Amino acid sequence: MKKLVYLALSLTLGVSVANAQTTAPAAASKVVTNGPAITFVESKHDFGNIKQGDVVEYTFNFKNTGNQPLLISDVGVTCGCTATDYTKEPVAPGKSGYVKAKFNSAYKSGMQNKIITVKSNATAGDAQVAIISNVIVPTEASAKPADAKKN
Repeated sequence: MKKLVYLALSLTLGVSVANAQTTAPAAASKVVTNGPAITFVESKHDFGNIKQGDVVEYTFNFKNTGNQPLLISDVGVTCGCTATDYTKEPVAPGKSGYVKAKFNSAYKSGMQNKIITVKSNATAGDAQVAIISNVIVPTEASAKPADAKKN
């Protein structure tokens, strides 16, 4: 009889423990910032190795994750070798916009890390994105045509 009571007690305890471990999935909640908020899909882009003189560009996409319209007032760059374009109209909550960066590698060499500062009315303040590249300077031997002959 004792064995039967212990068995029943063990089964009851085991079922209770198993049920306690099972929880209902939490409801997916969207975090929405009170005011405008800029959230970039990615905050940096690496072009890898590029040749000196190449002009490369990349478009950073963002979403207004706030509950009020987002307006970009200016986009600043760290040097004149980088040009930008961006969404000029207000971006409604839940909608997307862009910041395009164009980098001219003329007269540059080695690792380049160009920071682009996005000034807007976002409650968190300015946002930054970056473009990265390694500018390869052609050697004199590789700059000459292969069939050039010396006299």
